[in-house]
Amino acid sequence: MTTDSFVDAPAVSLSALHRLVRIARDAGDAIMRCYDEDAESWTKADGSPLTAADQAAHEIIVRALHDWAPEIPTVSEEGDIPPAAIRQGWRRFWLVDPLDGTKEFLKRNGEFTVNIALIEDREPVLGVVLAPAINRCWYAGRGLGAWTDTVPAPARRIYSSSPGPAAALVVVESRSHPSERLEQYLATIPVARRIQAGSSLKFCLVAEGAADVYPRLGATMEWDVAAGDCIFRNSGREGMRSSPLTYNKPDLRNGDFILGL
Repeated sequence: MTTDSFVDAPAVSLSALHRLVRIARDAGDAIMRCYDEDAESWTKADGSPLTAADQAAHEIIVRALHDWAPEIPTVSEEGDIPPAAIRQGWRRFWLVDPLDGTKEFLKRNGEFTVNIALIEDREPVLGVVLAPAINRCWYAGRGLGAWTDTVPAPARRIYSSSPGPAAALVVVESRSHPSERLEQYLATIPVARRIQAGSSLKFCLVAEGAADVYPRLGATMEWDVAAGDCIFRNSGREGMRSSPLTYNKPDLRNGDFILGL
């Protein structure tokens, strides 16, 4: 399948973004039903955990995206990943992590998210990050800005900060992936405070100005970062923020990155 034509595909618009938020919320409701029932977990071949919540959210999202735009392929962490030879012809595709932060889900600390992004020509152009346990949602679209809401409160526009060259920085870092390399990097910059967070919440904290920089010195997959990256890119007060991340790489794997500086 290719996506050379955009004729029938969803436009990058507020209506499309709001529909994507509704899909994420449906998946979040399913996750929370499992969360409240203390969902069973398994270990995948790569050693990472899998729960019934991951699977339920995956099924809801994939079905809803297909019903909306069957011509756009979907890559989900919990689905079958098409080989690079097939994906190389794609101009548009959905990139999904149905439950990002499964370790945090199992720890029951609330720091897990639903991540859905639309990739267009190797960049995220729509993105939703939903944290169902804390009832927070962040979303953005190319040219539409970045937003957050806590239902029933109205949505509000969010902006990332651009600290000066000598400013002490608020750093957000992974709760589950500390490393010596991170400590070595942080020794090279002025650090005012460090915040630990799980899942793609780290992108959202930078996008809303609660943190200045997110360094990730270790492997991640594209579905881990795409939705949060979209929110960050669209959080600038004067145009788009620059991001080092690209999408639809042959192995869908990211190298080290530093977001926000």
